[in-house]
This record gives sequence, structure tokens and C-alpha cells, in this order.
Amino acid sequence: MVRWHCRVLLVWAVVLLAGCLTMSGNYVVTAVDGQGSPLNVVSHAQGSGIYSVRNAICAAQPKAVVTIREREGGKEVAGESPYRCN
Repeated sequence: MVRWHCRVLLVWAVVLLAGCLTMSGNYVVTAVDGQGSPLNVVSHAQGSGIYSVRNAICAAQPKAVVTIREREGGKEVAGESPYRCN
């Protein structure tokens, strides 16, 4: 019985933590193809919209490498960029 409660507590902790890690801010998304040539793609995204842009690029160019940078300052987003499409 105690183990079940611990598992439920752990699941809720993960869910709440994931909510705190939601992307916010403005970003610029660019990409290169599998050979490293720049794709004619420069998109601006807000918050979690980066995932829709990234997924659209990957659907069109399955070997692309997507770069996501903060719009202000141009710093690459750690943990999200670069992203290699499969």
C-alpha cells in the first residue's frame, strides 16, 4: 500500500515539475540540411511554439539539424538546440 502511494506522489511530482519547465519567451528557429547547407527557413516562435516549427521542419527535411535561439541575445536554447531530425 505504501509503495503505491509513493508511486502516485512521484508521478505528480514529475507532472508538476514538467509544468515549471514549459518554454516561454521568443525564439528564432533555423535549420541546415543533412549535408550542413542552410535551409531557406527562418521562423519566429513564441514559447512552446518552437516544437511545432521544429516538427514541421523535420517533416519536410528528415535529415535536418534545427537550431533554436533566443530572439533577444541570440543564445542557443540548452537542451533543445541543436536538434537532429530523425
